[in-house]
Amino acid sequence: MTKKQTAGRDNLGEFAPQFAALNDDVLFGEVWAKEDELSAHDRSMITCSALMAQGLFPQLEAHMKIAKQNGVTKTEMVALITHLSFYAGWPKAWSAFGLAKTIYTD
Repeated sequence: MTKKQTAGRDNLGEFAPQFAALNDDVLFGEVWAKEDELSAHDRSMITCSALMAQGLFPQLEAHMKIAKQNGVTKTEMVALITHLSFYAGWPKAWSAFGLAKTIYTD
């Protein structure tokens, strides 16, 4: 079971309350919670792949931390980044490895 997400409300609750509620209640509260369709582990792998491919490294860092909590191993993350390097780009892989090395060394 995924942990209740409050990042939307914590960071944008007063400034953008509808977006914050959609983030916390719909994206994380409903979509991520559908573990009968995809496990949190698999969702983390998919999300990290999409964020790396787009070069969205601040979000990738946050989701790599979530991925680690969801049981994505260092070996799996290294394989994910290596595989995507050929599809998303070598420089993106270097950046992603920098994040993964920090997150998976803790």
